[in-house]
Amino acid sequence: MAMDNSIDTPSSPSQSQYQYQIGHPRHFYLAVDRLQFKMQTLVDLLDLVGRRSCLPIVVCCSTRDDLDSLCSSLSPLPFISSSALYSDLAEDERAFVLEKFCQVTTRWNQISHAGAGNEDDIGKDDRSHVIIVTDACLPLLTSGESPMNAHLLINYELPAKKETYGRRLASCLTADGIVINMVVGGEVVTLKSIEESAGIVMPEMPMQVSPKKII
Repeated sequence: MAMDNSIDTPSSPSQSQYQYQIGHPRHFYLAVDRLQFKMQTLVDLLDLVGRRSCLPIVVCCSTRDDLDSLCSSLSPLPFISSSALYSDLAEDERAFVLEKFCQVTTRWNQISHAGAGNEDDIGKDDRSHVIIVTDACLPLLTSGESPMNAHLLINYELPAKKETYGRRLASCLTADGIVINMVVGGEVVTLKSIEESAGIVMPEMPMQVSPKKII
């Protein structure tokens, strides 16, 4: 997939029974030819969009093995800092990760409203930030945890159930955010099922992507 330069891209819904609202978020799918190209496609995408100052991003996956692989692959990216939420993370460390991400979302809102923020302005404290999380470790809204309110949610693995898709949106994404679903081969059937049950149409993400049009 070529990524140079334009995607006219695309309060959190209630977590009760993982209901979610569709309309404000913009949903896309990113077709990947083969499974072995999936990780590199994600790295290329984040290397591009991560050049926006303080862009808050969540990457969802299904298993701890995938989470570990994602952490290893994304850590070298110069414009992005990353954290992970996993099952054996201490409670105080989990709270620290979520609080740090909240600070990033606040800074993103300030920058986006000011119309500033690009690769020329990024300092160490203004890098985009990624939280990598498995479904088992998403914020528990019913237990009082706040949603992460990311501007960009990437489903590295498309969930098999629409309820899981809805829970990811409710836990991770701000109301006007962007969802990119990475789809390989037979997952198109799952994508169509989610579209039908949610009453939405997900266009394919354009081949030309600009970080300045990710807002």
